[in-house]
Amino acid sequence: MSWPDLAALELLVRIDELGSLSRAADACGIAQPNATRTIARLERQLGQSLVVRSSSGSKLTPTGSLVAHWAEPVLVAGTTFSSAINTLRDDNAHELHVLASQTVAECYAPGWLAGFRAAYPDTNVKMSVHNSAFIMEQLADGDDRLGLVESPTVHAGLSAVPVGHDQLVVIVRPDHPWARRRSPIDLARLARTPLVVREEGSGTRDVLDRALADFDPVPPVAVVSSNAGVLGSVIAGVAPAVTSKKAAAAALQAGLIANVAVQQSGRLRRTLHAVWPAGAQLLGPAADLLAMIRIG
Repeated sequence: MSWPDLAALELLVRIDELGSLSRAADACGIAQPNATRTIARLERQLGQSLVVRSSSGSKLTPTGSLVAHWAEPVLVAGTTFSSAINTLRDDNAHELHVLASQTVAECYAPGWLAGFRAAYPDTNVKMSVHNSAFIMEQLADGDDRLGLVESPTVHAGLSAVPVGHDQLVVIVRPDHPWARRRSPIDLARLARTPLVVREEGSGTRDVLDRALADFDPVPPVAVVSSNAGVLGSVIAGVAPAVTSKKAAAAALQAGLIANVAVQQSGRLRRTLHAVWPAGAQLLGPAADLLAMIRIG
């Protein structure tokens, strides 16, 4: 036999207390026809007559009284359990903690979080910004926040869901010789050129290193730890760089830098991922955000 519905048991107890099916239905917040069907379903489930109906009201049969008596502690336990679960969720239901890599934080998360806030205005959002490797190390060590990263690979021990794609581009000052090229440069030429690059652990750096790995790349001319630093270095004329097209969009539109076409540009394209500890179940706001931004 399957477990009786708690709502049906509560209705039975209320009939016993109030002596009326209609008043019991009102007390439980359901329409009388639905209450009648609920009791009939409970009687079929138990194989017993539980309620006697008459013109003067409704009363429980001896079996119905016994079932109602047994149901009372079950209903108390159910209420206690429900309150405990709600308390557990309420501790975190109004806060969303996110770890985001720099490009995600600058270029993608603002739009995602604006949409999330519109849907869940009572939820406070906290976002910490680090590079992708640091975020995945934190999560692999047991951090229970949701991570949003741009690295082409995801650490073992993490669950991952794609949430977007990001294209890297080669950028130079407008007066750089590459800005006047009519043909795309190849990856071998890029590898022979000292570049301004992001720090190790950055998803952008990881994608670039993998794309140039077959061409014995020369050491970088400068290593900086932010997209703004990369753009500033290029604008100042330090060297060409490879960065997110989204991160460079404003400077490109303003004419401060130029985009250089690259052969095999697909090797500079990456998938953005939401990541969290494998085996853990996302709950509350983290699950709500993931449902909004996941792709595929």
